[in-house]
Amino acid sequence: MSIEVANESGVEVDESALVELAGHVLGRMGINPLAELSILVIDEAAMAELHEQWMGEPGPTDVLAFPMDELRPNVGGRDEDASPDPALLGDVVLCPPVAAKQAAEAGHSAQDELELLCTHGILHLLGYDHAEPEEHAEMFGLQDELLGAWREVRRKP
Repeated sequence: MSIEVANESGVEVDESALVELAGHVLGRMGINPLAELSILVIDEAAMAELHEQWMGEPGPTDVLAFPMDELRPNVGGRDEDASPDPALLGDVVLCPPVAAKQAAEAGHSAQDELELLCTHGILHLLGYDHAEPEEHAEMFGLQDELLGAWREVRRKP
């Protein structure tokens, strides 16, 4: 997998952990190893601009996902009759200052929050959503499962 991280936020984040996490998530989701993903880490002003431009909402948000190949087949490996095609998946955009505030409220580290948000953004790129209760349950259940497996892998020596 080609996973690129560009940190334009001015905040130090563990970029290698984000790359490893993204590889873990994409691998667990059955995504073709030739797939490409970009993770962009930006400040609050840049995130507020994207949030308003693309979502029509004011102020910064924690994560945005911009899929590139909307019509590609079998991105999530969910169709047993098709093989997962390589694709430019898109961009996951993270905002560490917003993540840090949320982390403080949730009682965990800012890095843990960034990893949660990165996983969340990748799931959006793969076509998951949480607008409806059933979708919410599926997406957040999968997010918890993927993060739990990731944290288990990280704990092993």
